[in-house]
Amino acid sequence: MNNDRLAKILSAILIVPGILHFVAPKPFDTIVPKELPGDPRHYTYASGVAEVGIGAALLVPSLRRRAAGLAALLFTAVFPANVNMVRLWQDKGPVLKGLALARLPLQIPMIALAIKVWRDSDSSSTE
Repeated sequence: MNNDRLAKILSAILIVPGILHFVAPKPFDTIVPKELPGDPRHYTYASGVAEVGIGAALLVPSLRRRAAGLAALLFTAVFPANVNMVRLWQDKGPVLKGLALARLPLQIPMIALAIKVWRDSDSSSTE
């Protein structure tokens, strides 16, 4: 699959949930670790802005390399929230618990996809 197509897939992986951070923020608020200072909604909105912004930048070839690098960093940064979701959803029943657990290993291919798009993007257009 060519890099342009992979970048579009990665963009959708970011933009769709990024929009959901604004449309239905409550579920995202609940997985923000309580140890973080401040209102969880601020983290929900900030991560939504990051996801939509990075996803949109992936669609612009001259921004793609930097955006893909940021996507890899973002997927790594939100991993603690996904771990927290597993902890919080232990008593939610087998389906929700299974979904929470399934998210953890999904971070690896998403990070790998972002790194692939980053590597295969034209570095001269972002210098």
